[in-house]
Amino acid sequence: MDAPDDRHASERISMNAIQSTQNSRHSLVYGPVKSWRFGSSLGIDPIGEVSICSFNCVYCQLGQIQVHTTERRIFVPTAQIFEDLRSLSPDEKIDVVTLSGSGEPTLALNLDEILAIAKQLTKLPTVVLTNSSLLGDRMVRDALQLADIVSVKLDAISSHQWQRINQPIGTMNLPDILAGIAQFRGEYTGHLAIQTMVLSSWTTEMLEDYIQLVQSLSPDEIQLNVPSRPRALVRQLDARGNNAFESDCGDFRQINCISVDVLNALADAIYFATKIPVRCAPIALS
Repeated sequence: MDAPDDRHASERISMNAIQSTQNSRHSLVYGPVKSWRFGSSLGIDPIGEVSICSFNCVYCQLGQIQVHTTERRIFVPTAQIFEDLRSLSPDEKIDVVTLSGSGEPTLALNLDEILAIAKQLTKLPTVVLTNSSLLGDRMVRDALQLADIVSVKLDAISSHQWQRINQPIGTMNLPDILAGIAQFRGEYTGHLAIQTMVLSSWTTEMLEDYIQLVQSLSPDEIQLNVPSRPRALVRQLDARGNNAFESDCGDFRQINCISVDVLNALADAIYFATKIPVRCAPIALS
């Protein structure tokens, strides 16, 4: 835990950073992004220019998170997203609208409003990608009911591994995360996916524990991902999509992936034990 002076200094920096993103004017709608899970995905960023999240995952394509918090607030006005969506004239077919962007979308206090206008203006299925950290909050769970698909993160089944991979804010713990996912599963009427980033080969014990856990959560599908997008070393807005590392727009560090064979074997074992559909990321595409 930070010393009191350090904590207050960090809070002042965080508030200044958040204010700067509220005052900036960049497009909050981006893409379409090619998604192995959802096809052609139009992105909506409810966070803004500064990256804000309750996690600081070691593989995050946004790079080092600039503001680390669990405090919900309105980061960008709903009206701004409305205008960006209304003025959009995409040149290609779009399959879904996805809320993700510059951090954890459930931190946005106007999440329900954003989902409602996305449905109203696009008439497309809506997706929310969440790290699961705020699912214990009734308001968050209620807002997510408006989404057609919710993909919840579950990268680890042991507290030590979870801390190492996701690097959550200090007040969080894995049992609460799991309880939040279970509570949301019991209430949500849409399509629930569990997304798991596979960073290395799993032991037999890890696989058995994972299988037992997902069986208890009973998602509609499991998505096994790999860190095939580079991690930005310096914060860049283009890192929200999948084209930043294809251009000469900054510094990135490629994260080594497991092989296709290892990933597919893992998927086969999980499906055989659970009969829950399992999809794997192509190693070359996130």
